[in-house]
Amino acid sequence: MGTETNYLCHSRPCNAPVITGSKDLQIVNITLRILFRPVASQLPHIFTSIGEDYDERVLLPITTKILKSVVAHFDAGELITQRELVSRQVSDDLTERAATFGFILDYVFLTHLTFRKEFTEAMEAKKVAQQEAERARYVVEKSEQQKKAAIMSAEGDSKAAELITNSLATAGDSLIELLVLLGTFIYKFLFEYRFSV
Repeated sequence: MGTETNYLCHSRPCNAPVITGSKDLQIVNITLRILFRPVASQLPHIFTSIGEDYDERVLLPITTKILKSVVAHFDAGELITQRELVSRQVSDDLTERAATFGFILDYVFLTHLTFRKEFTEAMEAKKVAQQEAERARYVVEKSEQQKKAAIMSAEGDSKAAELITNSLATAGDSLIELLVLLGTFIYKFLFEYRFSV
């Protein structure tokens, strides 16, 4: 007489925290969130050969192995900047490996990625130094622009003085007399306008 067993085939969550090393030997704390389910037709085999705790006995070890393998191909900076690529590669490798044990992975995502405190502080210090260098570069560029503007203004003033000098030399006293007459006319016009209002 056999016993009847009910199997659950719905997706279940699993968090896999792993501490591993990056390509540049930085310690990485990484957590992978997985939604998985067994292939329904393989459930009797999974339960008889692996046991009811198949997720802990198979899924967590292969997840740890694949995470360590993938993370080892990236340095710390790449893990940050190429997080989507890392997540996709882990997902692809893990999905393929889990299928050999009779698991379907519905969702695989990197939920947590941190480094040691010293490395994080060094990255922040580097970012601050880059911002300071950028600010210094801006100040230098601004002073160069101001210098160019001052030179152009001085050249313009010099050219204007030269033109006035040449005009006076060419026209002689008649230009000065014209300017005096023009000034007198403007003064009289304004004086008369002021008293006529």
